[in-house]
Amino acid sequence: MRVDLSDDQELFRDTSRRFIEAECPVGTVREWHDLADGCPQSFWRSAAELGWTSLMVPESLGGGSISGRPIVDLTIVADEMGRAVTPGPLMPVNVVAATLARSGTPDQQALLEGVMAGEVILAWAFCEPGGDWTADHVVAEAMPADKGHVLSGTKTAVEAGAQAHNLLITARTPTGLAQFLLPRDTPGMTVTPQESLDLGRRFAEVRLDSVVAAADTLVGAPGPPTEADVERQRLMMLVLQCADLVGSAARVLEFTVEYAFNRYSFGRPLASYQALKHRFADMKLWSEASQAAVDGAVDALVGGQDEARLVSVAKSYVGDHSVELMQDCVQLHGGIGVTWEHDLHLYLRRATVNRGLFGTPADHRDALATTRGL
Repeated sequence: MRVDLSDDQELFRDTSRRFIEAECPVGTVREWHDLADGCPQSFWRSAAELGWTSLMVPESLGGGSISGRPIVDLTIVADEMGRAVTPGPLMPVNVVAATLARSGTPDQQALLEGVMAGEVILAWAFCEPGGDWTADHVVAEAMPADKGHVLSGTKTAVEAGAQAHNLLITARTPTGLAQFLLPRDTPGMTVTPQESLDLGRRFAEVRLDSVVAAADTLVGAPGPPTEADVERQRLMMLVLQCADLVGSAARVLEFTVEYAFNRYSFGRPLASYQALKHRFADMKLWSEASQAAVDGAVDALVGGQDEARLVSVAKSYVGDHSVELMQDCVQLHGGIGVTWEHDLHLYLRRATVNRGLFGTPADHRDALATTRGL
């Protein structure tokens, strides 16, 4: 967690942590694994009462942030959810809500009241088969038709796709990218749940078979305005994902250090061995550097300066080192670390999925190299 939080942000963090500990400890995450939605609707409504779904919505539309820097406040929640592998559609709901608040029509913005109450779930259908997470590779079509567009294509890895009441579909028109807000039961749209390594979050495939999208479903103007929205959405998803990874890695390191002090070998705590101290020091460095990388990316996103580069820096570093840290912790736990009964695999599963979503660390290093002409 970043060190420059205000008193109000500290209170918000502590309140969120207490709520998660009371309503969804790690043991409960295991129990909810078999739920189709990943968590009860009552849990998400309670989370919404804490403000988890209203931070990216301006006060003029009924929302509001803690500090006046909404994305900073939202990363506090993402970090806490990562610490407890908490299920729930925090990322897609807030990313889509932010776009509707910024570019949606009054009718579309009317949905935000239900979103902020935890009664309406939003999802973003962006990625397509092939695993490329850049806007340049969106091939789903939105062809102009009488009073609207006809959408065709396939989206994959749509978080909360099968749970969402409305999906924001990114597609390509003859004049550039466009986005459409469509109910999940729109004729021609087929949403199929997908298997996921992450036991808490849910993903889906969305197939668009000549889906008719009326003119009033369009969010923003096609072309450059929508391309700017899509880039903003992508960067938001990445910083929230990295904040989740940082929280997960920090928590895994905490309980691994505790285990090393409690576990004895040859009459000494494991933590007393110099070789293991060196490994713990390395992991602590990775954890703190990851937090600093996320802080830098979030601040850049708030300030609108060099945000794409710093977000890629964060994902390339955090994506690799968080997973490596957890793998090291598995080794330090020994045999118990690879059992179903231990919590470690829940964190490693989540981190592994996060590592691949919206570009792998290698993808982001390639993007950084490209920006530097390498």
